[in-house]
Amino acid sequence: MGVKTLMVCLLGALVGQAWSAAEHHRNEEELPPLALYPWRNQGRGLIRVRRDWIIPPIRVLENSKQVPENLVQIKSDKIFTGEVIYKLEGPGVDQEPKNLFEIDDITGMIRSKRPLDRERHRSFTLKAFALSPSGERLENPTTIEIVVLDQNDNRPAFIQREFVGAVSEFSVPGTSVMTVSATDADDPMTENAFLSYSILGQESDPANAISKTMFGINNETGAIYTRDVGLDREVVKSFRLRVQVADMGGMGLTGEGVAVIHVSDINNHAPQFSPVSYIMTAVENRQDHEIGRVNVTDRDDRGAGNWEAKYFIADDPDGNFAIATDPATNQGVLSVVKPLDFEAHSEYVLSVTVENVNSLSNKAPNLPASSAMVVVSVTNENEAPHFREDPIQIVVPESVVPGTLLKSNIAFDPDYSELRYEIVRDPEKWLDINRDTGEIRAKRTFNMRSPNVKNRIYTAVVKVTDGGGVSTTATVVITLKETNDFPPQLFPLSGSVCRGAHRTRSGLMVTAVDEDLPPHAAPFTFEMSDHLSVNWTVHQVNDTHAVLQPLVELEAGEYAVTVLVSDSGSPTLSAYAQVNITVCPCDSFGDCKTEAGAVSGTSVGISFIALIIIMACVALLLVLLLLAVAATTCRRRHHIKKGGGLLVGESEDDIRDNVINYDEQGGGEEDENAFNIDMLWTPHDAPSTPGSYCPMPRVPRGKQPLRMDAPHNLPSPTYPRRPPADPTDIEEYINDGLEAADNDPNVPPYDTALIYDYEGEGSLAGSLSSIASGSSDGDQDYDYLNNWGPRFQKLANMYDPR
Repeated sequence: MGVKTLMVCLLGALVGQAWSAAEHHRNEEELPPLALYPWRNQGRGLIRVRRDWIIPPIRVLENSKQVPENLVQIKSDKIFTGEVIYKLEGPGVDQEPKNLFEIDDITGMIRSKRPLDRERHRSFTLKAFALSPSGERLENPTTIEIVVLDQNDNRPAFIQREFVGAVSEFSVPGTSVMTVSATDADDPMTENAFLSYSILGQESDPANAISKTMFGINNETGAIYTRDVGLDREVVKSFRLRVQVADMGGMGLTGEGVAVIHVSDINNHAPQFSPVSYIMTAVENRQDHEIGRVNVTDRDDRGAGNWEAKYFIADDPDGNFAIATDPATNQGVLSVVKPLDFEAHSEYVLSVTVENVNSLSNKAPNLPASSAMVVVSVTNENEAPHFREDPIQIVVPESVVPGTLLKSNIAFDPDYSELRYEIVRDPEKWLDINRDTGEIRAKRTFNMRSPNVKNRIYTAVVKVTDGGGVSTTATVVITLKETNDFPPQLFPLSGSVCRGAHRTRSGLMVTAVDEDLPPHAAPFTFEMSDHLSVNWTVHQVNDTHAVLQPLVELEAGEYAVTVLVSDSGSPTLSAYAQVNITVCPCDSFGDCKTEAGAVSGTSVGISFIALIIIMACVALLLVLLLLAVAATTCRRRHHIKKGGGLLVGESEDDIRDNVINYDEQGGGEEDENAFNIDMLWTPHDAPSTPGSYCPMPRVPRGKQPLRMDAPHNLPSPTYPRRPPADPTDIEEYINDGLEAADNDPNVPPYDTALIYDYEGEGSLAGSLSSIASGSSDGDQDYDYLNNWGPRFQKLANMYDPR
C-alpha cells in the first residue's frame, strides 16, 4: 500500500484501553488517544511491516447534534524530516454533497461538519493523501468508507389514501377480502422499518346495520379477511375500516389509513311475477306492436345480472307473439310479431315464465320458476281486400284476339265483403276489367313495338275496393310472346353491276329485314325465281345478306331480277322482291358508268385526270418553246446606226450590249430608284412595248420609245446579217441594207428619222460609240478596262489598239 500509516478511531472505552496498554520503544512525542499506529518496529533491528491493511468502515449516527465531530485521525510514519500535509477528497468533501466532511491538514483528523441523513446518503467513500510541503505525494492514497447509521426518524405511511375491496355476501369466515400496504423510509434491515398492521375501528352502511366485528387483519402482511358469518347484501351494503400501521414491530411510530369493503350481491333471489295474471287486447292484421307488459320483483342488486330478468312464452306454436325485457324497469314487454286474424282466432291464452340472466346461487331457496297467465283478445277490424298474387303475371301472344280472357279470380276479401274492380293505369288502353268479377280481358290486339313495352313486358295497375271503402292495388305484368306477323323485306331494290361480273364473282349486295323479333326474323333464306331470272343467281353471305350475280356476260342495260326471301318464323313467311339492276361498263376501280360517262361523266377517274395533266404539261412546253424561239429571233435583229451611213449587223464580236445583269439586290419594294440596266439596251433588245418589233414576255422597268408609224404583222425582207470582210465592199453592204429597208413594210416612211439606238430617256450615260463621241479618244487612257474582264478587254482594244 502507498500509505504507511492509517489510524482508525474507535469510539468509547475500547479505543482508550487499547492505547493505554501499548508501549513506545522510540523517543518521540506521545500521540493523541484517537491515533493508531499500524506500522511499528518490534524487537531488535528493523522489521518490514505489512502495508496492505483493510480499513473497516467508520460508522456515524445520522441526525447527530454533536457537530463538528471527530471521526478518525491518520498519520504517516515515513522517514521525512520536513512537515507532512494531509488532504481529503471525495463525495461529502469536494464533490456533491459538499462540505459534510473535512480534514486537518497538519494533524490528519477527519471530522463531520453537519448532521447526516441516511435517507439521502447511506455511505461515503473518501480518499486520504499525505503530501510534502512541495506537493510531493509521500504515500499512496488510502480509501476511507464512512457508513451512516439509521435512526427511527420516519413514520410509516400507507401507499393509498383509501383502499377499496369487495366480498360476496354470505362468505364464510376466513375469506380473503383485500390487502393494505404501507412503506417506511428507514433502514429496512433494522427495527425502524419493521411494520405491523391493525384495525382501529369498523363502520357499516347503513349505519349500525351490524354490530359485531366482521373483519380481521394480518399484522405482518396487511391482508384483511372475514372473521364472522352474517354478511347479507340486503342488510348491509358496505363497511368502512380504520386501519393502522406502526414500525418497530408495532412499538414505534404509527400511520393510519382507510379500507372500504363492499358486500357484493349473489343471485340468491329468483324473480317473482306480481301479479300473476294479465288480460290484454290485440288488433287483427297488425304486427310488431306492443300489446301489454308483465311485472316481476327481485331482491337482488338492481341493475346487475342477478336482478335482470328474461321471459319465455309457452303455448304459442305459431309464434304470433314475442316478449322482451325493458332494461330500465325489468318488465316483460309482450308484442304481436305476426298479424292476427279475428275470423280465424279471436282469443289466445299464453303462459309466461321468468328467470334471471345469471344463474341462481346454490345459497338461494330451492323454489320453482315463477309464471303468469296472459289472455290476449283479438279485436275485429275492416281488413283490406287481398290480391291472390302481386304482381299479377299474364303471358299472352302479341296478336291476341280482342275479348280474350287473360286473368280471373284475382282478389278476395277476408271479411267476405263485396268487391269492386277498376283499372288504374293502362297507357295503351289494351285491357278491360269486369267491375264485379275482376276478370281481365284483352281490349284490342297488342303491339310489341309500343314504347310502353320494355323487354317484351307491358305493365298495368288494377285496384280492388271492399264495401267499407278500403282498397288495395296490384301490378299486372303482361309478358308478350312474339308472333310471325310480317314477311321479310329486301333492300336495296335497285343497283348496278359491272359488265363481266360473272368472271370476278362480284355482284349486288342485298339485305333482308323483318319487323318481327327473334325467333321470327333472321336467319333469312334467299332464292331465285326460276322462270324469271335464268341469267342470275343469288349467293347467301350470312343470316341477313346475299349477293346477286350474273351467270353469263350481259349487255349493258336494265334488268329486273326477282328474289324470294323467307324468314325463320313459325309459320314461315315469304315475300317476292324485284330488284332493278343496271349492267354497265366499269373503270379499273370498279366504278360502273355508261359509255359516254366513262369519258365525260361527272365522276372523273384518276386516269383521266392524269391525261389532262400530261396534255397541260405538253401545251406548256410548246408555249415555252415558242417564247424561246421568239426571243432568239428578236436578239438576232440587225441594229442600224444612222450618222455615218453605216449599217452594222449583229456579230459575236459586238460588244455594245454585253453588260450582263446577273442579279440586282435592291432595297425591296420601297427601292424604286435602283439602277435600271434597260437604259443601256438597244431598242431591239429592249422589253416589249406596244408597237415594238420584238414582243417579249417581260414588263419594262423604264420608259421606251413607241413606234406608232409602222404597220404590224407584215413580213419583213431579209437584212444583211454580217458586214463584208473587205472594206471596199462597204458601199455595196450599205446599199443592200437601204434597199431592204425601203422594201420593209414595217418601217416608217423613207423621210422619217429612224432610231438605230436608244439608251433610255433622260439617261445620264454617255454613248459608248466613238463615232458619236464629240471629242477625240486619243488623249484618253482605257487601261482600266482591262481589269473589268474579257468582254471589256475587247472594248479597250477598240479604243486603244496599242
